[in-house]
Amino acid sequence: MKCDYELKHLDYIEMGRRIRKQREFLNLTREELAGQLEVSSKFIADIEYGEKGVSIKKLYLLTQVLDVSADYILAGEENVLVEGTEKRRIKENILEPLKQCNVQQLRCLEQIVRFYVEALKER
Repeated sequence: MKCDYELKHLDYIEMGRRIRKQREFLNLTREELAGQLEVSSKFIADIEYGEKGVSIKKLYLLTQVLDVSADYILAGEENVLVEGTEKRRIKENILEPLKQCNVQQLRCLEQIVRFYVEALKER
């Protein structure tokens, strides 16, 4: 049976570049990524240089650690969750100092945030 479309071939070099780009975006070292995947930092380097591929299991772990889709890692499809990653990081940066506030201060901040969000909607 013949396909009506051309099948893409996996480009290990481009796949490695995408992994490295996302790792660096997340400020992870090769050693840190390797530790989370339970592999050596040399293996991560080999993947990033396109010299080695990854198993399905490691691909699945990579999607979780790097917060990107398998489509992005394998084919460069822009189904990337970078915006979600950045949004999560910003939320954490906002919430961290709030841990020091008392209930009255938090209620005040809650109102300020509500007013701010409503003003943004009116633009």
